Amino acid sequence: MKEIILNLRNELRGKLSPQRYEHTISVSFICMALAMKYDSDLDQAELAGLLHDCAKYLGDGEIIKKCQKHGIELTDDERKAPAVLHAKYGAWMAQYKYGIEDSEILDAIRWHTTGRPDMSLLEKIVFIADYIEPRRDKAGDLPVVRSMAFIDLDECVYLILKSTLEYLRGKKCFVDSMSMKAYAYYERIHREKKGEQ
Repeated sequence: MKEIILNLRNELRGKLSPQRYEHTISVSFICMALAMKYDSDLDQAELAGLLHDCAKYLGDGEIIKKCQKHGIELTDDERKAPAVLHAKYGAWMAQYKYGIEDSEILDAIRWHTTGRPDMSLLEKIVFIADYIEPRRDKAGDLPVVRSMAFIDLDECVYLILKSTLEYLRGKKCFVDSMSMKAYAYYERIHREKKGEQ
């Protein structure tokens, strides 16, 4: 496994911009930290973190063409918000270019941008790690979200989705319906924990 991971790092270093590569390494380390905290498989977490942005070196238009070429179905939402497509195509690349057969890893890559209702433990770990990794510094709520990541994953997912939707709506950006479904799901869990209906 160590050799596979080292080979992947070298491959990604050659494909991604230096900044994106640093982000990728950072995400993989945070994935492992969260995996340790929540008793999840470390190798799965590291691989999913390493490959979560493996398609990010391609432009949105190029990803759309590649999805069409490989018969990867695109939703209307994905065509309206192509920035999320690197996750779907990245999952395809992880499987067919990098030989990852573990469906949990592929799903974690697939859903790391939009999230989805009822995410698996690994999906939540990658989704959260992508947002809180140390090189991220734009979101104002990072200190709260970072501490929540090591207390309650569902609450952390809720905070990230809430913040992301507020940001996108504030910028008048299109919001993928899967993100809205994910938010509704995790908001319900949040309310239940607080004893609200």
